[in-house]
Amino acid sequence: MTISRVDSDNYTYNLIKRGLDVSSLRSKVIANNMANINTAGYKRSTVSFEDTLKDASSDIENTGYTNVDENSYGQVKLDKDTSSSMRTDGNNVDLESEKVNQAANTLLYNALITQANNKLSTTRYVITGGGR
Repeated sequence: MTISRVDSDNYTYNLIKRGLDVSSLRSKVIANNMANINTAGYKRSTVSFEDTLKDASSDIENTGYTNVDENSYGQVKLDKDTSSSMRTDGNNVDLESEKVNQAANTLLYNALITQANNKLSTTRYVITGGGR
């Protein structure tokens, strides 16, 4: 799928959907990290998305919304944090850090839901001719 400037609204909506998917996955990963806080040898997982999204956005700006395909919405990466632990059992989950990540992710998810609802409301308004 190639996107043009005319189709930029569709691209924006797809970015919002992708962000919601990533936020949902991140929530599951954080919950899994917290659930394994007492598992010996467990290494926390992280979800990265924003860096690849920034790279994709730079490519789009440089090409002027041409030659953009479905994979240009950023790639989702699930990584293990293999750094050493302060704990003797090898577990590197910090509960306070996970709670902060969870709160930030919840705020992001809520903001994306608001953006999606606004986009749909605007579309509905246009289709109905201003609420007639």
